Amino acid sequence: MRAAGVDAGARVVQAARVSMDPAGAVVPSWRRRVRTLVVAAGRDVAGLVVPVACAGCGRVDEPWCAPCAAALAGPVVRRDHGAGRLDLLDGRTLLPVLGPGTYAGPLRHGVAAWKDGGRTDLDRPFAAAAHRTGRALAPGTGHVAGRAGPVLVVAVPSTAQARRRRGRDPVDVLAAAVAEGLCSGGVPAVRARPLGRSGGPDLAGLGARARGDALRGRVRVRAAARLRGRVVVLVDDVLTTGATLAACHGALVAAGARVPAAGVLAATPPAGAAGVADVAPSVRGVSRRDAAEG
Repeated sequence: MRAAGVDAGARVVQAARVSMDPAGAVVPSWRRRVRTLVVAAGRDVAGLVVPVACAGCGRVDEPWCAPCAAALAGPVVRRDHGAGRLDLLDGRTLLPVLGPGTYAGPLRHGVAAWKDGGRTDLDRPFAAAAHRTGRALAPGTGHVAGRAGPVLVVAVPSTAQARRRRGRDPVDVLAAAVAEGLCSGGVPAVRARPLGRSGGPDLAGLGARARGDALRGRVRVRAAARLRGRVVVLVDDVLTTGATLAACHGALVAAGARVPAAGVLAATPPAGAAGVADVAPSVRGVSRRDAAEG
């Protein structure tokens, strides 16, 4: 079972190196491949100076140790119950959000290192977890999709500034994995990039209302006519307040798309939930920044 998950992660990491237009057609991305090779080369050189360490706990010589990996090994379940911006206040939610992890403890440090610490070596285990999420989304999504064509799997957009800082958009890796997971579950799916996001403040540390205000009017749809009647699954790394997903959902629905669900890697625990030991990694080079944007 573990080998299959790792193989799935490897395939979707490779798939993440191409991009899609809003209708799902493949667009060559040689610049992305070159950038990935440069980042990988830099990481190899750095490994000669700083030992590889687990991004979750700091254990030496393991990029993502088994105890930390267990944070993503649980069942893929609904994670939207604590997301205030998705609550319609009448017992319903804007859209269900599925994922395998709780954003706390080692997983929180791992995600931060992956996004902002250059830890591309976590692409494979995180993609494997997202692949499982795609399979879990397949039954409900397939029922909605019907004959509307392949489901479009859309990563929530990052700002241009964030992409430049990171050298890539890490959530693309998750979106590729979710698309492949949907296909494995019998639902044709392709990645698409119909959304863009302009500027605005960093969302880390902001509450639900402040996040919503920061995103208002900043998520835009490209080639809206191609989205009419299409079914879209949104993908983000971390669900916090739901403000980002809500903004993307609104933009897509306004363009005529249907958005039945979303997938995430993890969600912040609801208020009052039992905490997870949050011990920061002690090895130099592991980012401690809490960079959740969802």
